[in-house]
Amino acid sequence: MHRMMTGGLALLALLVLPGAGIATAEQAAKDTTGEAAKESAGEAARDIVGAAPPVGQPKPPEPENYRTDEYRKPVPATLKGATVLTPEQASELWTKKAATFIDVYPRAPKPPNLPASTFWREPAHHSIDGAVWLANVGYGVLAPHIETYYKSHLERLSGGAKGKAMVFFCLRDCWMSWNAAKRALTYGYTNVMWYPDGTDAWQEIGLPVIDVKPEP
Repeated sequence: MHRMMTGGLALLALLVLPGAGIATAEQAAKDTTGEAAKESAGEAARDIVGAAPPVGQPKPPEPENYRTDEYRKPVPATLKGATVLTPEQASELWTKKAATFIDVYPRAPKPPNLPASTFWREPAHHSIDGAVWLANVGYGVLAPHIETYYKSHLERLSGGAKGKAMVFFCLRDCWMSWNAAKRALTYGYTNVMWYPDGTDAWQEIGLPVIDVKPEP
């Protein structure tokens, strides 16, 4: 009898979800499926930008056009028409609130073929405190609706002032930030700043990052 009671209590404990009371076995399975899907989506987002290249690789020359693949490769040292920022320079602008910071990290895609009953929770994305996350605007080729999204948000963030200081970033050695900054220049923005070391260096120098959501 004691063994039966102990086993029953153990099973019950396995089905208790924090803050949700007692869950059925089916609900617990759905939650597990959602967590697995969330992890899969996070990996998919990381796959888009890729792993960081080894430190010390030579920087390539600045191309004429946008980068359309292998986004996590060594980036150029320059972006014609833009100001390239060191972590210290970016930090100073952030401290003085002298520029708008724009994160262009790609949004984790929802895994296909999820059961209809599965609760989808996007993986967390951590960015510079106060930054605006404009997801998916750093690809080499933008779908028309993404380009419209990008233009409209830049217009809103700048208040229509083409000379407003805007800092574009992603991760270290991420071509998406280079692409996004270059594209902003083609839209006529004249005070474009590119921060190539992104959130990686930001955290290395001890500055805060927070959980952010993409702009709708």
